[in-house]
Amino acid sequence: MSTQTREADIVAADDDGARLDRWFKRHYPALPHHALEKLLRTGQVRVDGHRARAATRVAAGQAIRVPPQVVESPAREPREQGGDLRDFVLYKDDSVIVLNKPPGLATQGGSGQTKHIDGMLDSLSFGKKQRPRLVHRLDRDTSGVLVIARTVPAAAALGEALKRRDAAKVYWALTRGVPKQSRGTVKLALAKEGGRGAERMTPSERDAEGAKPAITDYAVLDRAGEEFAWVAAKPVTGRTHQIRVHLAALGTPIVGDFKYGGPAAKGKGEIADKLHLHARSIDIAHPAGGRLRVTAPLPPHMKKSWALLGFDPNFEAYPFAGGRK
Repeated sequence: MSTQTREADIVAADDDGARLDRWFKRHYPALPHHALEKLLRTGQVRVDGHRARAATRVAAGQAIRVPPQVVESPAREPREQGGDLRDFVLYKDDSVIVLNKPPGLATQGGSGQTKHIDGMLDSLSFGKKQRPRLVHRLDRDTSGVLVIARTVPAAAALGEALKRRDAAKVYWALTRGVPKQSRGTVKLALAKEGGRGAERMTPSERDAEGAKPAITDYAVLDRAGEEFAWVAAKPVTGRTHQIRVHLAALGTPIVGDFKYGGPAAKGKGEIADKLHLHARSIDIAHPAGGRLRVTAPLPPHMKKSWALLGFDPNFEAYPFAGGRK
């Protein structure tokens, strides 16, 4: 049987440490597990050129070769969904595209997701033969900076930068209530809750089974009495829903985050009950050298809330110690 493959998929930072079979379930959900096992046994799937097993842990930046029959299978949802992402482009060069992802649009496909960024990336080819690649993710309802690689080498370089934490991402959030300390660091391990369905993380003891360490720096930039706070958050680690869980653990859930804040996350008056979490900026090593620094303006519902509360949406100072990289 032929082992010809297309260009490799590069493991994104958010997939670092995942089992290979779970990586396939996320990115190629139509491929049955028994079919994947056969591809692995016959060497048609390789990680960095080497044979692998279903239980192999993949690392950010690694190249996974996928047989063309898997990519082109009619059972799999078409990657091109007919959407156009060009209106969301903040920055573009030969190696990188940066989007201002709107809230409500998923980064990748999953349960119940019929439209997502990954399925619309062909609209960002801009004449290149290589298809753009995701290097990290944002939650569906989180808006803001999303980095896309335009080439395989760029995807590998960006994935490696994220893995070695040579990147600073700053998020803006509107919280219900004001953290007791104006700045600090939350160190609270997270684990996935058991069962199937919507993904949810829960605080856990660091040495508990399945728990991973999670660290978030935060700073209160402004406040509206004791009801609302404008909080900047910088994730040191990159766990799923990390900022959302950590701010809720402080007793100040993000407005609109009912998954982790419950009724306490409800807005007030004209402040919408939509998630108020925005990836404001990123500072990361550029694949061609130097630094890539991009800032994304607020989405409409957060811009309205900032105006109602008298916050400055054009604030540019870096709020964390040590400055930018």
